[in-house]
Amino acid sequence: MKSLGSIRRSFAPWNDPEAKPYISFENVTKRFGDFTAVNDLSLAVYEREFFALLGASGCGKSTLLRMLAGFDNPTSGRILLDGQDLRGIPPYRRPVNMMFQSYALFPHMSVEQNIAFGLKQEGMPASQIAERVAEMLELVKLQQFSKRKPHQLSGGQRQRVALARSVAKRPKVLLLDEPLGALDKKLREETQFELMDLQQELGMTFMIVTHDQEEAMTMADRIAIMDKGEVMQVATPAEVYEAPGSRFVADFVGTVNLFDGKVVARENGSARIEVPNGLAIQTVNPGEAQAGSTVAFAIRPEKIRVSSKPPAEKTINAVVGEVYDIAYLGDMTVYHVRLDNGQIVRASALNSARVTEDPLTWHDRAWISFEPDSGVVLTR
Repeated sequence: MKSLGSIRRSFAPWNDPEAKPYISFENVTKRFGDFTAVNDLSLAVYEREFFALLGASGCGKSTLLRMLAGFDNPTSGRILLDGQDLRGIPPYRRPVNMMFQSYALFPHMSVEQNIAFGLKQEGMPASQIAERVAEMLELVKLQQFSKRKPHQLSGGQRQRVALARSVAKRPKVLLLDEPLGALDKKLREETQFELMDLQQELGMTFMIVTHDQEEAMTMADRIAIMDKGEVMQVATPAEVYEAPGSRFVADFVGTVNLFDGKVVARENGSARIEVPNGLAIQTVNPGEAQAGSTVAFAIRPEKIRVSSKPPAEKTINAVVGEVYDIAYLGDMTVYHVRLDNGQIVRASALNSARVTEDPLTWHDRAWISFEPDSGVVLTR
C-alpha cells in the first residue's frame, strides 16, 4: 500500500461521503469597514478532528476562530455547530471554549482555583467541582502543583493550567489561538505531542490557529492554508506538503524549488517538461497539465540528490551547477547549487553516516538529480 507520507491514524471522516460536518462555515464573509478579513469562505470540520488554520498574520484565521466563538459576527453567511445555526447565540451560551496565547490566568488564584473558576460560574455543586478539578489536574499531570499560584509555575506549566481550565467545562469544541507561541522551541515541541495525546484521550474537536507550519503539520489531522481571507487548500499534512494545490501553498509550506517550464509531451500518465535552464524533466505527477501549457514543477529539497559525479542518465532530471552555499545542521546538510542560468536550487541530504564518501565544498561543480515521482506539476 502506497501513501503520501506516513499514515498518522485511520480517522478520516472527510473521505466518507455519508459523514456530516460537525462545524460548517457556509459562505462566510467578515468585513471591518472597507477591509475584508474573511471573503465568502466555506469550510467543514468533523467531530473529533484536530483541525488547523494556518496562514500569515492578517490572513483571517483568528477572525474565523473568533466568529465561531461568538466574539465577532459574520457580515454574511452562517456558521453551524452540530447542525445548529450559531447566529444570535452569545459566546457564553455556545458549547465552545477558547484558549488564548496569553493564557489569561487569574494571578491571585491557585492552580486548582483557576481550573475550578468556570465550573463555579456555571453553578456546579462543590463535590462535583472537586472531582472534576482532580480529574483535570491528573490529565495535565499537575497534581503536585495544585496549590501554587501562576507566578510560581514555568511557562509550560501555566500553559497546562490554561488548557485544563479550558477543557474542564467539557465543551464540544476547544479553540486554540496560537496557544504555544509563548513557549521556547524545545518546550513547544514537547507540548505539541502532549496536545495531540490529550485531544485523542478526550475525544474532543480541537481547532487551532497558528502561523507555525511545523506546529500545524505535527498536530493536525487536516490543515486549511489561508491567504487574504480565503482558503487556498484543505488537506492532511502529508497532502499539503507532498501534493500542494498551487504555487502559493507549495511556497508557503516548507521549502520548495520551483522550475518554470513548458509541457512538451504528455502520454501514459507522465509528462515531459522543458525548462529554460537546460533541465529536461520527466514526471509521473503531471496533474491537469496538458501538452503546450506553461507550468511550474515543484520539488522539495530532500527529494534532490547532490553529487560530484553525473548520474547514469544525465539527460533526464539532472543538471550540473556550482555549489554556492553549504550549511551543516548536524542531522542534515543543506546545499545551495547555482545553475548556469543563475537559478539557485536547494537540496538537503540526511547525514546518516559520520563520514561522507563524496564530500563537496564551495565552488565545486555538482550534479543535482531526482526521480520522476519526486515532484509535482502546478498549473496555478
